[in-house]
Amino acid sequence: MMTQARPRVLMVFGGQSSEHEISCATAAGILSAIDRDVWDIVPVGITKDGQWVRVSDNPDDLEFHDGHGHEVTATGAHVVWGPHGHLFELSDSDEGGQGLRTARDLGAIDVVFPLLHGPYGEDGTIQGLLEMVGVRYVGCGVAASAVCMDKHLTKTVLSQAGVDVGRWELVTAEQWSHHKDDAHERIRALGLPLFVKPCRAGSSIGITRVDQWEQLDQAIEEAHAHDPRVIVESMLQGREVECAVLATRAETGERAPARAAVLGEIIVPDGEFYDFNSKYVDAEAATLKCPADLKKADADRIRDVAIQAFAAVGGEGLSRVDFFFNDSTGAITVNEINTMPGFTPISLYPRMWESSGVDYGQLLDTLLREALARPLGLR
Repeated sequence: MMTQARPRVLMVFGGQSSEHEISCATAAGILSAIDRDVWDIVPVGITKDGQWVRVSDNPDDLEFHDGHGHEVTATGAHVVWGPHGHLFELSDSDEGGQGLRTARDLGAIDVVFPLLHGPYGEDGTIQGLLEMVGVRYVGCGVAASAVCMDKHLTKTVLSQAGVDVGRWELVTAEQWSHHKDDAHERIRALGLPLFVKPCRAGSSIGITRVDQWEQLDQAIEEAHAHDPRVIVESMLQGREVECAVLATRAETGERAPARAAVLGEIIVPDGEFYDFNSKYVDAEAATLKCPADLKKADADRIRDVAIQAFAAVGGEGLSRVDFFFNDSTGAITVNEINTMPGFTPISLYPRMWESSGVDYGQLLDTLLREALARPLGLR
């Protein structure tokens, strides 16, 4: 049951992953577009050491400026969950030398928009917290979020469902320390070039393209600096195509069939890949084309696979499914699924829906209403 005429939306961003600043930029984009006459917004940031704090809801404070992102910092007071979906702000007071702690009731929350990218947010952790406190939230649930955060698990689940995901090998920190020769043998069977990635990082952080075997060890060490689980992928030939998937519900909570937007394509110079700089800093480093220039039959096939992949992982609300499409062979290969894709001004997810006739404000409204209609508990 909603607490008031305007549903109360807790926007959570920042977080403890390497994508902290990107999460803040995503929040800035949404704060700029959300209809404040319809939704009552409560912005809360999570610092890099895990404190929840009240923050400014001025989008400009959270944007990238001169290539540098915003960082949520501690304020001397922190936010905690209380009974019945209520938030409280706790602050220490030294009044009278008693070291007292005061609590301010921030009210009940109707729905949470968890704008966290990477571990400790997009990986099912905050989703599990919200399930336990009984508050609805936008996006995929615990299992889908956890599976899609781990590139190895994503590929394992999708391949079992008959979706092509290319060739890959998992290299854990333990395997690298104690069975390096075996890891080398498995990886060499993939051939060159290769991409070495942290399993549970995003935004192309920690990724290295390997064109010579002499580069492999350093690339794995770099990826292990971000995650003890590393995935090594055989390079796929094809165009980088992305598909935005959106799932809605009736007010009764009944699921409607998932929909796929028109496709987008990322075009980067030969020999390069879509890295952190081209995603968030240098808008000229890559061309984002939407709609993608594809034959209708090919585009329809890709959208069908996106919906199949979304269903295979148990997706809810939204996801962006990233593909490689080979014009010559017609092969459609899923690279990864992002359960909380970026909403920055140059992000493809909202652009794909805008090209499909759903503008930014409508998209946010749709996602929040889907979350409000979603039943609590197992579903």
